[in-house]
Amino acid sequence: MGWSERYKGSHLSNQVLLWLVPERASAFDMMLKSVTESFARVIHGLAVGHLTDHVIQRSKRMILDTLGVGFLGTSTEVFHKASEYSKIYSSNVSSSVWGRPELRLPPPYAAFVNGVAIHSMDFDDTWHPATHPSGAVLPVLMALTEALPSSQKFSGLDLLLAFNVGIEVQGQLMHFSKEASDIPKRFHPPSVVGTLGSAAAASKFLRLSMAKCQEALAIAVSHAGAPMANAATQTKPLHMGNAARHGMESAFLAMMGLQGNKQVLDMQTGFGAFYANYSPQALPDLDSHTWLLGQQDVAFKRFPAHLATHWVADAAASVRKHLVTDRALLPTDHVERIVLRIPDVQYVNRPFPDSEHAARHSFQYVACTTLLDGGITVPSFHKCQIDRPQVRELLRKVELEHPRDNRPSFDTLYCEISVTLRDGATFTECSDTFYGHWRKPLSQEDLREKFRANASSMLSSDTVERLLEIIKNLEDLEDCSVLTTLLKGPSPPEMVSKSI
Repeated sequence: MGWSERYKGSHLSNQVLLWLVPERASAFDMMLKSVTESFARVIHGLAVGHLTDHVIQRSKRMILDTLGVGFLGTSTEVFHKASEYSKIYSSNVSSSVWGRPELRLPPPYAAFVNGVAIHSMDFDDTWHPATHPSGAVLPVLMALTEALPSSQKFSGLDLLLAFNVGIEVQGQLMHFSKEASDIPKRFHPPSVVGTLGSAAAASKFLRLSMAKCQEALAIAVSHAGAPMANAATQTKPLHMGNAARHGMESAFLAMMGLQGNKQVLDMQTGFGAFYANYSPQALPDLDSHTWLLGQQDVAFKRFPAHLATHWVADAAASVRKHLVTDRALLPTDHVERIVLRIPDVQYVNRPFPDSEHAARHSFQYVACTTLLDGGITVPSFHKCQIDRPQVRELLRKVELEHPRDNRPSFDTLYCEISVTLRDGATFTECSDTFYGHWRKPLSQEDLREKFRANASSMLSSDTVERLLEIIKNLEDLEDCSVLTTLLKGPSPPEMVSKSI
């Protein structure tokens, strides 16, 4: 079957076949008049030669972690609901849902569902300024790798370049406002910068012209935005899925000639609508380009909850050493008072969480569970754990204080916890950096172990090890179809035997 026959009747019209013919630069490429044009120039102009070894190594860690949490996320209720919904869409062109070989969806919806899986447990990477950068970008590139004709091979370096373009665009946009440096209060950042990062990555992968890269950004801005009110609910993971899907759709629509405001990143009524004190600046020439990822690493989580709770868990684990020995149970009736000195982040202030999503966004729950159990794991957020009488008893003893010097920034915040016993003794510990933060990064072996634990929920041990090896040497991979084949997961007979 030829390319045109394969795509006949699908979401993508024949005009989209233009991606097979790289467009030539025009006078447009030489006329830079705005911030928006400078972004389009960078997206269009960055090449494999601009990648540094430092950035490649960091982005491979991000890709590995994102795939792992994505596989784990396919076990969640929100993933199930999103995937069942997405089945109503069909196309002659399809891409895989990770770990689900029986399920294929049109590329935008495969990206949507995989994006939901990645953020379904809040286990994905976190950057500074605050966002989850990888989840909006990687599902798009994996879906496009399968959707494009087999005659077009994309190498590991092609993937790394487009991935880093998507990450870079997010980082540059967040540097245009001081508000973006703090933990968000109004909009969930992946739904804002993630949507544009997705559009940029898709535009790069599809080899769009500079003019169409600019249109894709303009279209993506009109797809962007989701309020923080839906944090700690099943809807929050949709923000990531929608960012992936809408970014890809923005690139497709730009390819088809849809036009938007060519100054959208320059304007307060454009992208500036999402951030206070918005002050955009044109990006520098490619000759002087430096990657933000090379300057600022990401944080990798050791348990699936909001990043700010990781400081709390770290401090609580230190206090617990004063209260009990080894794995002994904490005598909750001996505890009189628990004080958490943390930044004022309202959507992570949940005194009595009643669901897994609320518990993942609760300073109080993470502190009490760590004190009780000695640590936090994936099962810590199961409903039966949340509803334990010992947990509820401790929760009633928690008080919050917000020191003025404890700003709501992932780069500077700290957590101090004091536990007072009924005999009057008080024990206090403070954490200003936890293991997994960019100042104290996970070792490569611990990151690989996290991937093994997460991916083994859906894949055989052989497939897990093959994926580890491929990502380790991703820059040497000649054809990304090798990677996407493994992401599909076991064949139906293998799935039956695995379940038995």
